Amino acid sequence: MTVDHYRPRAADGDDDPDNLVYCCTHCNQYKADYWPTKPENPSLWHPRREPAERHVVLTEDGTLRPLTATGEFTIRRLRLNRPPLVAHRLRKQREAEADRLLRKYRGTLVLLADMQQEHTGLMEEHRSLLREQRRLLKLFLGEEP
Repeated sequence: MTVDHYRPRAADGDDDPDNLVYCCTHCNQYKADYWPTKPENPSLWHPRREPAERHVVLTEDGTLRPLTATGEFTIRRLRLNRPPLVAHRLRKQREAEADRLLRKYRGTLVLLADMQQEHTGLMEEHRSLLREQRRLLKLFLGEEP
């Protein structure tokens, strides 16, 4: 990761923290010194000011799809659907799904352990009731307990 000036120094950008963003070397190179100089020029998405979900959506195949003109321009300018980034996103999606399933599995194991403990308690209660039933039957039949 590199630190990039959202508004380039060449376009009077400064070192204010709000103007500094992390990006990979390739995105930094693709962005270069771009800054919209006319109202009709598109803007790049500013990651410190707006959530990505406002401009792009991540699809199941790991690509980003634009939701806005800003998202479309950012994807195109920074080449955000280049194969290494798509592969990285897919890997992150798989890891997130594996983590989700692992949490679910662990929760299931806790429930099973609780159920087994409850079952053990019920079995002991059942044995105790059977002993009591035998004792009562012996009393009813006139046998000594």
